[in-house]
Amino acid sequence: MAENFKNAIFAAVLTAILTIPIFGLQLVRKGAQTHIIPDWDLVLMGIGAVFIVQLLIRPYIFNKISLHKRGAGWALPVLKPRTVNLLILLVVVVAAIWPFFGARAHVDIATLVLIYVMLGLGLNIVVGYAGLLDLGFVGFYAVGAYTYALLFHWAGWGFWASLPMAGAMAAFFGYILGFPVLRLRGDYLAIVTLGFGEIIRLLLINLSQWTGGPDGIANIPKPTLLGHAMTRRAPAGEETFHQMMGWAYNSNHVVIYLYLLALALAVITLLVSNRLIRMPLGRTWEALREDEIACRSLGLNPTNIKLSAFTLGAMFAGIGGAFFAARQGLVNPESFTFIESALILAVVVLGGMGSQLGVILAAILLTALPEVARQFAEYRMLIFGLIMVLMMVWRPQGLLPAQRPHAEIK
Repeated sequence: MAENFKNAIFAAVLTAILTIPIFGLQLVRKGAQTHIIPDWDLVLMGIGAVFIVQLLIRPYIFNKISLHKRGAGWALPVLKPRTVNLLILLVVVVAAIWPFFGARAHVDIATLVLIYVMLGLGLNIVVGYAGLLDLGFVGFYAVGAYTYALLFHWAGWGFWASLPMAGAMAAFFGYILGFPVLRLRGDYLAIVTLGFGEIIRLLLINLSQWTGGPDGIANIPKPTLLGHAMTRRAPAGEETFHQMMGWAYNSNHVVIYLYLLALALAVITLLVSNRLIRMPLGRTWEALREDEIACRSLGLNPTNIKLSAFTLGAMFAGIGGAFFAARQGLVNPESFTFIESALILAVVVLGGMGSQLGVILAAILLTALPEVARQFAEYRMLIFGLIMVLMMVWRPQGLLPAQRPHAEIK
């Protein structure tokens, strides 16, 4: 009991140090002067909650849950492949029908969620399967977005012509990044990839003659449908999609179309990545993650394995970036900061490294919930950090950890 009391006091003091500057001292501007107004209610509530949890609740939970059970993950029921395929088809059909009955704001948020699903599945190849910590994944995301923006701005290319080019360009940058980091692992690899992401962002800022600098590139067109623009007015000599169909223009149709397109890209990303991890290439990624020395002793080439992981993961990020540019209609370097890389990595870690279903679930939680609870926007990063800390303490393997094949010897 004395040890629990000591830990509770320490946790309460640490909570006070962290919360007093943020919540206890509020800056209020009155005219030309700024005043500091203390507000201790929220601080005292937080300190009290932490003290009670550390003193009473945490020891009780630790006594009830053994170390063995805490290490075990929730096991998903084992289903036949045909049943799994039918369930996936049912979910996709429901997701495709839902936007025609959902609110516009919800459909728009769901489109953003699907972008992060694509990014999470791409990073899951690098981090979850190959075991290579990448903190600069947002750089490939930026390459894909700016590839579409530059091809339209300088060459007049449309979305569908630029989409494969964006994926190929991001894959090329992933291949280029792979060479300097072949001999690195762990923290050193993370530092190099972090530097790569920042180099891309700074290049986008400084190459203002091509990229527009900090202002970025605007007026990027949205994807066409059957060669017709989904806009109110078409360029001279052309007609819009709703004019071709004889419909009255409705801006909701554009939102629904973008959602369905994002859903199609996310499903393709899921199917392709799922197929890749079941191929011999996916097995080599897992072998590299578990033991690089053993992987080399089996005659596998770690250089080619790392390059394939970086390249394919970057390709999915580039495709997601091109769609992001088309959806936003504007790209600038501030959309591709380190916070984005951290968020994408959090999607993979929170969902469970190597778990595709877990990545999808985490993308929904980390993207949709902050958008829905915008009244807590100023506390978003604090809540986000708290959730990640709790996950690392109580469930480090993620929400839905990947099921590894194993054999038991009796």
